[in-house]
Amino acid sequence: MATYTDGDVDRALAAVRAACLGLPESSERPSHGGPAFFIKDKKCFVMFLDDHHGDGRLAIWCAAPPGVQADQVDTEPDRFFVPPYVGHRGWLGVHLIDIDQGELDAICLDAFRTVAPKRVLEQLNDQDQR
Repeated sequence: MATYTDGDVDRALAAVRAACLGLPESSERPSHGGPAFFIKDKKCFVMFLDDHHGDGRLAIWCAAPPGVQADQVDTEPDRFFVPPYVGHRGWLGVHLIDIDQGELDAICLDAFRTVAPKRVLEQLNDQDQR
C-alpha cells in the first residue's frame, strides 16, 4: 500500500519531467501504464511508476551504466532497488520520495547517456558546451 499522497505523485512527476525533457530529442508518452521518457521516440531511458502492481513505491526505473545497479542497491537498499522486468538488463529502480532535484537530474542524465545513440550524445555534448 502506498504511503504517499497525490501531491507527492504530482511533484515527483514534475521533477522527473524537468530532469528528462530538457535532454536532446527526448519525449514523453505513456508506456506500460505510466509516463515514460524516450530518445527519438524509440529508446526508453526512464519510466515513472506510481504503486506499480501495488508495490507501494513512487519510483522511476531507469537505464544504468554497467555495474551501477549492483553498487547502488548494495550500498543504499532503502533508496535503490532492482526493478522487475528490466532489472535483469541492469536497469535501476529509484525511490522518488526524499530525492533532491540535483541527484534526480544526474540519475536521469546517466540513464540517457546509457542508451542514447552517438549522434544524440554529440548533441548533448554540444548543448553542454553552450
